[in-house]
Parts: sequence; C-alpha cells; structure tokens
Amino acid sequence: MRDWARELGFSQIGVAGVDLSTAEPGLLAWLANGFHGEMEYMAAHGVRRARPAELVPGTTSVITARMDYLPGNTPEGWQAIEFERLERPQEAIVSLYARGRDYHKVLRNRLQKLSERIAEAIGPFGHRVFTDSAPVLEVELGARSGQGWRGRHTLVLDRAGGSMFFLGEIYVDFALPATEPVGDHCGRCTACIDVCPTNAIVAPYRLDARRCISYLTIEHAGSIPEELRPLMGNRIYGCDDCQLVCPWNKFAGRSALPDFDAREGLVGQSLVALFGWSEEEFLRYTEGSPIRRIGHERWLRNIAVAMGNALRKGEDAGIRAALQARAGHPSAVVREHVEWALRQSGGAAVPSSPRPTGDAPNS
Repeated sequence: MRDWARELGFSQIGVAGVDLSTAEPGLLAWLANGFHGEMEYMAAHGVRRARPAELVPGTTSVITARMDYLPGNTPEGWQAIEFERLERPQEAIVSLYARGRDYHKVLRNRLQKLSERIAEAIGPFGHRVFTDSAPVLEVELGARSGQGWRGRHTLVLDRAGGSMFFLGEIYVDFALPATEPVGDHCGRCTACIDVCPTNAIVAPYRLDARRCISYLTIEHAGSIPEELRPLMGNRIYGCDDCQLVCPWNKFAGRSALPDFDAREGLVGQSLVALFGWSEEEFLRYTEGSPIRRIGHERWLRNIAVAMGNALRKGEDAGIRAALQARAGHPSAVVREHVEWALRQSGGAAVPSSPRPTGDAPNS
C-alpha cells in the first residue's frame, strides 16, 4: 500500500484506530470557548468528529495520508524569502498552500484512486474518503497514526518533513494494524507562539480561530474586527508565519506533483493589481483554486485591509487611487473596509495585541 501511495504523490501513509474518546473533552471545551468562531459546522457535528464509526457506520480503521505541497522548485532558504515578502507592504501575500490547485480536489481524487488500488488487491470494501471536507479530527488521526506529533501551533509536525503538507483520510470497514505514533520533538521551542501576528495561539496547543489571520481572511464572512486589521499586514489569504518560523520546516518536503506549483499572478503581485480584478476576472483567475471559495467580496475586503496597512507605512498614490475607485462598491462590507483603509494614511499607530487567555486545545 505504501508503494501505491507514493506512486500517487503521497509522502507517507499510516493507520489509526477509531477510538478517539480521549480527544472528546478537548474538542468540547474548544467549542464551549467559542474558539471555532463562525465555523458552525464544527459545533453542529459535536463529538461525531471524534467518533469515526458514528460518522461513517461500519468504520473499523482509518488510513491517513500525507501529501507535501511545497512546489518542486522551492529554493533553499524559502522561509527567509517568504518573511521578506511580509516586509514589502505593497505586495500581496497568499498563503503557500493556496498558490496552486485546490488541494481538496487533488487529494480527494488521489485518495479515491488509492482506495481503488486496495480494492483490486483485496476485493470490494466499504470506504469513504475525506480531505478537510467533513467533521473529521484530521490532526488527531494524523498524530495517532504516526504522521507526526501535534506542534504547539496545533499542526502536525514531522522530523523529516516539517508541517508543509496536507492530510487526508480513508475510513474503511476492515481492520488494519495501527501504525505507531511518534513522540513530541518541540522541546522548549515557542517560536510559533511568539511569531503569531495576532496572538491567536493563546497557549501551547490552543488556537483561538477568531484571532487567526487564516480564519479572518477565509472563513470569516463579515467585517474584520478593527483591532486586528493592522496586525494582518499584507496577508490577503491565509497566514504561514507559525510554519515559516518553525525550525523543523527546514526539512519540509517538495511536492512530486505539478498541481501545487504557484500560479502566475499569485506570487510577487501588487495589492493594486489584485484589487483591480473585476468579479469576472476573479472567477477566471481563481478557477480550480482554493481562493475562489471566499468570493470576490471577501477578496476585496482582505486586500482593502492590506492596502490600509500599506498606507500606514507611507503614502502611496496608486493605492489611494485604487481604494477611492472602490469607495462606492455595492457591498457595504467592501465600502466599510475601503473607508477604513483610506483613514490609515499618516502613519497611524498599530494597536497593541494583548495575549488572550484560553483553556481548550485546538480540535
């Protein structure tokens, strides 16, 4: 099975059992704290996320699969290169995982092919494929099946592959021997907690999604809290900071697939250029991309925030003109963020971001 998985572009597979009962208290506490924000689907499924056999009746084992997503041509020192982008306020930053093809489609298709290969070998069996597409505790399953350990930023970390990978699962109705989990190798390092721009990692292994830039730019539908906007910098879709700073990511693997190669126009592009996309252009340029799911309105909202942050760093006639051109946008959300951005000229102070407290681990 490992050879088949590698042929399909997976870097590692593992097997977990279906008893995740020890994860239920943490999940319930995380939800009770409201750390899931507006992601109501997480609350709607409750503890079913920790009960694979209830989610898919008959499930006996879970096959987990890991797929690296750094493009094959990623140079050495890529972490420093990405940090340097954050120092260019007029440049738009899209999270590394979102610069290529939508990973949901890539993993789902290849997990299904892996299922078919297994069926050819053992005969028909009941299964269901998941990749960030249902109430599944992916990190928990990944850690239990030996894909790595849960880092303090709540993501799975592997000594030989860092954390720049996607996880997917195949729920199956036959028993497989579980693979062994690995130990924690974070030591005393707190780099991921210290670097978080919005202090979303409220404590080791505890993430308040409501403060996370990835959540704010992707999952959050309405107005972004004003106190968090200056902390977002030029990040317009997602945030990689906690992974960029992680020492283990110097070992991050490169993808064997061209699907995750960066699309032209999503790297090194100016905020003004992307803010100028019409809705038709947005849909055309993001076809087959995970970015399309946020829609044109959120796209403009996110870029408006980044443009306001750029104006805080210094006056820019091009950015100001682009914002003024959108001042009468039909969307109240876009108009409000544009108005905020235009008020940021003159080096407005960036508000402090006191570290919030919390007592529930990330799900």
